[in-house]
This record gives sequence, C-alpha cells and structure tokens, in this order.
Amino acid sequence: MIITLAGPNNLLVQSELARLRAEFVKNHGDLALEQLDAEETDAEKLAEAMQSLPFLASKKLVVIKTPSANKQFTEQFEAILKNLHETTDVVLVEPRPDKRTAFYKTLQKLTEFHEFKELDARELPNWLVKEAKARGASIGFADANYLVERVGANQLLLSSELDKLLTFDPAITRETIDQLTEPAPQSSIFELLDAAFAGKTKRMVELYEQQRAQKVEPQQIMAMIAWQLHILAIVKTAGERNADQIAREASLNPFVVRKSMGITKNLNYKQLKDLVHRAYLLDIKLKSQTIDADEALQHFLLTVSQ
Repeated sequence: MIITLAGPNNLLVQSELARLRAEFVKNHGDLALEQLDAEETDAEKLAEAMQSLPFLASKKLVVIKTPSANKQFTEQFEAILKNLHETTDVVLVEPRPDKRTAFYKTLQKLTEFHEFKELDARELPNWLVKEAKARGASIGFADANYLVERVGANQLLLSSELDKLLTFDPAITRETIDQLTEPAPQSSIFELLDAAFAGKTKRMVELYEQQRAQKVEPQQIMAMIAWQLHILAIVKTAGERNADQIAREASLNPFVVRKSMGITKNLNYKQLKDLVHRAYLLDIKLKSQTIDADEALQHFLLTVSQ
C-alpha cells in the first residue's frame, strides 16, 4: 500500500497521518515504523527504507515527508516502486506539491492519492460548528463566523482556539471568544477602519496604537488597509447581490461582507474611488520616500470620513 497525503491543509493531513500511524502501530508495533524527511535524507537511504524487509515484524510502515524536495529520489521513484515488497506500506506527505511536475502526476497515477485543500472563510464556520459538537462542545453559526473573522481563516489555529475555548466552557459564546482569543491583525484593521469611517477618533487612535504595540509595522498596516478597501470596493460594486452571493462569488466570509455593507451603505462611489486613490498614493510614498509612516497613516485614517 502506497498512500500520498497532499495539500496545504496541515490540520487534516496531520490528522490522517496520525490515524494511519496509530492503526499501524496498534497492529504491528512501533519498531516497524520508520519516519524520514526527504529534505534531510539522501535518495539511497530513502530507497533502502522502502525496499528493505521489516525487522521483527510482519509489516513495516515508512513515512516520508516532502519527497519532492529530493530530486534524485523523485527521478528514481518509479524504479524504487518496482522493488517494493508487499510487507512494506509507504505514506508520502506532500504539503505543497507542484502540480506541474512529472512526479506529481506519478503520485496521482501510482499511489492512493488524497488531497487536503484548505477550507475557505465561507466553509470554516460550518466546520467549527461540527467540530465543536464532535469534541463535546457547542458553538452557534454566528459565533463561529465571528471566531473566523476574529482570528483568521487558518484551520489549524482555529482548531487550537477551539480547544482553548471549550476547555474554559463547552458552550462557546461571543463573550468567551472575546475573553480568550487575540484578534488577528486583519480583524483589528477592520475595526480601525470602522472607527475611522464613524468619526470615532479616540477609538481609531487607540486601535492604531494597539497594532503598533503588537509590533505590526506601518507597511503591514497599510497592506491590510488596502485589502479591506478591496473588500469594500467588491461589496459596493456588487449591485443587488446579497451578502451570501457576494461572499460566494468573491470567496469571502459572509460575516466580513455583512460588516463591510455597514460601511459601504454610507459611502458613495466617488468617495470610495477617492479613498482608494489616496491609499494608493500613500502606499507609494511609504515605499519610496523617507516620511514619518505613523503620522502619515494616522492622518489618512483621520480623513477617511471627510
């Protein structure tokens, strides 16, 4: 049996790998398990591990991480498979395979190929609801949406945050999310823009200073502001589409879209166009001139509602 676990969804890849390892160890013992990293192991040793007979066990399992990183191994792969014994199972772990390569096509053709894609922001809230239930806890869809927006669309991080939240209280609410999780920079930037558009100068300055206290550089803040303006432009130009339609077509979180709608309803096309243009000019200045970046960014934010 030769299995490939591919794709960027590290949570699901590692979960499936752990399941395969546990099942094998239960039946054959851990002495028959060999794990190698192709980036740190030469092709000859990788081939030997796959082709050698098991020792003191009826079967062996060889786990090889990032085989594509070893060019010599990938070139010899098909030849190695021809001398693979039935007593050896192999699991190949490819976090980000290059789909253009011959090796990728060989893996698809000659191995039991499983691809684990990252869930997007629209899929993660449903996953959180189901995952919380599977772990003996509960979270409503709206609060799951809020958690994704607050900490970001990283499934591994969300899984970790879910564990922390349910340990505190199995009934997860927005209040416990605010109490126990740290907002991702993108989430805070939206609050920053929201305060700026609402003319809440004191709150805006406070949020900006929080970003800087967390060692977020002005250039990073500018990049996140540009992304938020991009979302506002998508929402504003979406016509009669509702939040779910916009989210689906633009691969955005519906929660993010609904929050953005709250800003764009008081923003006309001319204002938005001018805002994007001023942000563009500021970005150029930050990258090409020696200016006080904090002062320039805060001035920009102070004038977004004008």
